[in-house]
This record gives sequence, structure tokens and C-alpha cells, in this order.
Amino acid sequence: MSDKNKTASAADGFAFTRSNYMWLIAGLGILVMGYILMSGGKSEDPKVFSEAIFNFRRITLAPIVVLTGYGTIFYAFMKGR
Repeated sequence: MSDKNKTASAADGFAFTRSNYMWLIAGLGILVMGYILMSGGKSEDPKVFSEAIFNFRRITLAPIVVLTGYGTIFYAFMKGR
């Protein structure tokens, strides 16, 4: 990156560029999707245990998606200009 671009970017007063914000929005979307995947599985009767909470989507897939979302957000913060 040239000195002119660094000076212009610093003069704007913004710490992030458009690319950083796009990564941040994508990470937040992935995070929301992961939490939606994690939801559900409750029992209709509180006295009866439901095995639905132990399926692949809630135990394996959703935590992987949530961690991917947090990783994407971390990348957005650490990404250079």
C-alpha cells in the first residue's frame, strides 16, 4: 500500500475499511445462523426428557458454525488495510 493511501485513510478517521466491515457483517451473519441452528429441542411436557437435544445439528454442527463466525469476526478486526 502506498503512503498516499495510508495518509488518506488515516485522515478519514476510520479504523476500518469497507472490506473490514463486510467481513464483520459476514461474521455476524454466520454467528446468528449458528445460534439459530443451536435452538430448539425442548420437550412438550417438562416432566418427560426429550432426546431431541442430542442430535448432530445441536451438538456438532451449531458449535462449529458459531466458532467459524467468531473466527470471521476476529479476522475482520485483525485484517490490515
